[in-house]
Amino acid sequence: MNAGSDPRQRLSDDHRDVSEVLKQLLAALDNKDVQTSYGKLDLLWARLAVHIRAEHLHLFPAVMSRVAEAQSVVEQLRADHDFFMRELAGAVGVLREFPERIDAVGDTVREIEKRLASHNEIEENQIYHWTSTILTEPEQTDLAARINAELENRPLRFSEEAWANRL
Repeated sequence: MNAGSDPRQRLSDDHRDVSEVLKQLLAALDNKDVQTSYGKLDLLWARLAVHIRAEHLHLFPAVMSRVAEAQSVVEQLRADHDFFMRELAGAVGVLREFPERIDAVGDTVREIEKRLASHNEIEENQIYHWTSTILTEPEQTDLAARINAELENRPLRFSEEAWANRL
């Protein structure tokens, strides 16, 4: 099975892509570069939202329908997703309205980074792993195609116009 037809690999690769945006955001925050921080923060929020949507619509239902213990794990992951989206949206608002509070935004992002690391580990070692053990190869290919279709909607960069029009 190639990486494009393996849901586990595709989502793990997307974790690494999102982590790269997070690393760029943290560098911009450390440099007190408000405009770049805003762009990277907005991009991180959007990229993570697309990733989460793929999991909620396609991955979680596929796993929960076949693994009884998945329910409690998915509930925790969904709570994490809610936390990430809420905190990132709040940080975008703070940076847009109060750019002088960039240090507070940095604290929020570092908190998200810590929780995201353990969250991704649970996903990759449990939920993603289950797809390769409970789904047939054609089912894995179908799931990967649906996940890929969702991930095709992810933005690849931040529009500078968004910063200019932030107010």
